[in-house]
Amino acid sequence: MLNQNVYDELLAKFEKQYGRKPETVSYAPGRIEVLGNHTDYNEGFVFSAAIQYGTFFAVAPRTDREVHLVAGDLMKEVSYTIDKVEKRSEDTWQNYVNGTFACLFPGKTAELGHGFDAMFLGNVPLGAGLSSSAALEMATAKALCKLYGLEIDTVTMAKAGQKAEHEYAGCPCGLLDQLSSLAGKEGQLVKSDFRSNTYENVPLGDGVVFMMVTSPAKHALVDGAYATRRKACEDAAAHFAKVLRHPVTHLRDVSMAEWVLYKDGLDETQARRAVHPIGEDERVLAGAKLLEKGDVKSFGAFMFDSHESSRVWFENSSPELDAIVDFAKEIPEVLGARLSGGGFGGSCVLLVKPEAAEAIEKTINSKYEAKFGERCKISVIKASEGAHVVA
Repeated sequence: MLNQNVYDELLAKFEKQYGRKPETVSYAPGRIEVLGNHTDYNEGFVFSAAIQYGTFFAVAPRTDREVHLVAGDLMKEVSYTIDKVEKRSEDTWQNYVNGTFACLFPGKTAELGHGFDAMFLGNVPLGAGLSSSAALEMATAKALCKLYGLEIDTVTMAKAGQKAEHEYAGCPCGLLDQLSSLAGKEGQLVKSDFRSNTYENVPLGDGVVFMMVTSPAKHALVDGAYATRRKACEDAAAHFAKVLRHPVTHLRDVSMAEWVLYKDGLDETQARRAVHPIGEDERVLAGAKLLEKGDVKSFGAFMFDSHESSRVWFENSSPELDAIVDFAKEIPEVLGARLSGGGFGGSCVLLVKPEAAEAIEKTINSKYEAKFGERCKISVIKASEGAHVVA
């Protein structure tokens, strides 16, 4: 089993905490965003992949109406009743679980017959832009659906996690993280269309792997930076809806040529923010055609272009992430590199030749340490299976 050591640790801690074994254990992975940045809430396209790091969620039914929840790394317990599931201001990690529970059974948790004991434990690096929060939400969703006999489709489950993120965790994220965690397949990317909320799995091909380079710089999205950029995209879409001759509801409906011709009327910030997701959509669609032909080198070049757009137009990069991508450009065995996720710190994802991974790690860390006085966490990333019930 993937991450067997985390699974074994969770089972041991659960039994010690509650005096019994869990009835159900689920698993959900984190994700990398490969191409298509901040396009999900613009109803655009994204290439992503589930990764080999994730979160386990163990649960067993109680005979009363209480919920007891433990964060397995902290061994901190919180409790409440199913009659009142709400956002909490203390031990805020619980909001990802509480929110998912409430959003799976909107307004109906009090109608359930019993509460539960639960514990979660994972190994997705926190603050690295790998969506540890979505992994927790989707592991929660898989386990609680099994526990209460709820059958829902992948997109509906992803939306429950997204709503929890919005209303309980306070981050207005798109659907990318949750859907990627659910829809991953080993050795394949997830190509998502966030207008129709449909997805397909696309083979990455042989001879390449990803590397995740995580900067020591702190990564955080719930600080307004994400929200202001989303608002700028929405305002820009409203502008184009007025000046273009075809229907526009989101920036997905605007081409790069139309941005050039009709951006007058936007303020400078709105114009700069809008061009990034417009360009990203075009790169994802072109990248899909390249993968069909097996042209991973040209696909990698789009990753470099994507990061430059993030740096120049969307301004969601950081000096540390820019330096990592610059270092990567100098290494012939690196085919592409870009920030992954919301940005503002966190991680870069690199498309590399696997036989050069060790040398790439040494080169990047040597240069990063010389510039910033610290070393990055670097690991090979494999496209992996999505969320599922383990036991």
